[in-house]
Amino acid sequence: MTMVASPTTAAAPGLKKVLGPFQLWGICVGLVISGEYFGWSYGWNSAGTLGFLVATLLVATMYTTFIFSFTELSTAIPHAGGPFAYARRAFGPTGGFIAGFATLVEFVFAPPAISLAIGAYLNVQFPALDPKLIAVAAYVVFIALNWVGIGIAAAFELVVTLLAIFELLVFMGVVSPGWLLANYVANGWAGSDVFSGAAVAGIFASIPFAIWFFLAIEGAAMAAEEARDPQRTIPKAYIAGILTLVVLAFGVMIMAGGVGDWRKIANINDPLPQAMKVVVGESSGWLHMMVWIGLFGLIASFHGIIMGYSRQIFALARAGYLPRSFAVLSPRFQTPHRALLAGGVVGIAAIFSDQWIQFGGQSLTANIVTMSVFGAIVMYITSMASLFKLRATEPMLARPYRAPFYPLFPAIALVLGVVCLGAMVWFNPLLTVVFLGLMAIAYAYFRLTSRSRDEAPQDKLLQGAL
Repeated sequence: MTMVASPTTAAAPGLKKVLGPFQLWGICVGLVISGEYFGWSYGWNSAGTLGFLVATLLVATMYTTFIFSFTELSTAIPHAGGPFAYARRAFGPTGGFIAGFATLVEFVFAPPAISLAIGAYLNVQFPALDPKLIAVAAYVVFIALNWVGIGIAAAFELVVTLLAIFELLVFMGVVSPGWLLANYVANGWAGSDVFSGAAVAGIFASIPFAIWFFLAIEGAAMAAEEARDPQRTIPKAYIAGILTLVVLAFGVMIMAGGVGDWRKIANINDPLPQAMKVVVGESSGWLHMMVWIGLFGLIASFHGIIMGYSRQIFALARAGYLPRSFAVLSPRFQTPHRALLAGGVVGIAAIFSDQWIQFGGQSLTANIVTMSVFGAIVMYITSMASLFKLRATEPMLARPYRAPFYPLFPAIALVLGVVCLGAMVWFNPLLTVVFLGLMAIAYAYFRLTSRSRDEAPQDKLLQGAL
């Protein structure tokens, strides 16, 4: 009798292992670096410069302890699903659903915000161009680039990330002659020179925009299946990456806030060119360079997060959490092309959604940023909970890298994550309802498709002590 492989014994589709530590560092920093170019300045609206500095210190502490802890998971379970895989192994299918949904929200909603910022930057040079059409064109170009292969995509990511870092350093240097401490601290406590209860409220309200400085750094874990020797390359990339980003975030924020009236750049998508314009004037070559090279920072994150969402959709589909068709790889390039297209459709819809969806007194970009941050915070909490659970249930799991100062570091990240989530819920009730509504719809789908998970190919990395 001829034996036919069942769905549960068929081999799961795999990705090529081509990435080294320098490329992973480029992905790690590139995923995030657009957060230094735009988005964060919305935090000044509610907190002021000094209040937002406090919020950023809080968030930087959370991210630093988180990354030093998260790296243990990403090296012990090098899976394209990243946080989904850790929660699935620690807490079973429902835990995997929560982490997978949260990560999808983070990575699918972040690109439209970045693409709109790309449109805003190019609109500075070409006012006749529609920023939304530029945003759509960005999706088309970078989905195509990711389609043709991870090697080419990662090399491109590294180059544009290095250019983006160079430009941020140039920005700090060019505006430094016009920087004054008096400008930075003026009205720095939520629009007042005096610390008060309003300043405290402003600090907590600004947390989503401080998170934007570092959002998506964890996405490099989704390239783990494509990394050579992930147990060694991932820790190097993550630790160097978070240190790089902390230095750049504080440098950019402080220098931009001291070159004039910071309130004029607190609610726009291109704060750095506008801050530089105060110092060098509208006709300066430095300003034009800032606009053009500054695009590389946005492109690096846009391109990197597209890479991240495609791997997350691919991993969830492969495990039966999404339609299996999204787990199909391109026959020629061995990339998750259908997953790339699926995220692009959602992102382009979000770009044009402001025509009928406006609420909360925030711009479309600010709302998209906040929605993405909701997903990120839920994912951070589930990841730290997974770390504690796996330490208890799988003490013999091979851990090439172990979180330093355990359990202190993951506990700090977990507690600060809960604080950040509470602040976001309190100050964004309407977006909280939207987030929970989307989760309810996704959970209904999850409950109706249990057979898909039963029939999914066996994946040893998802099989824990349960």
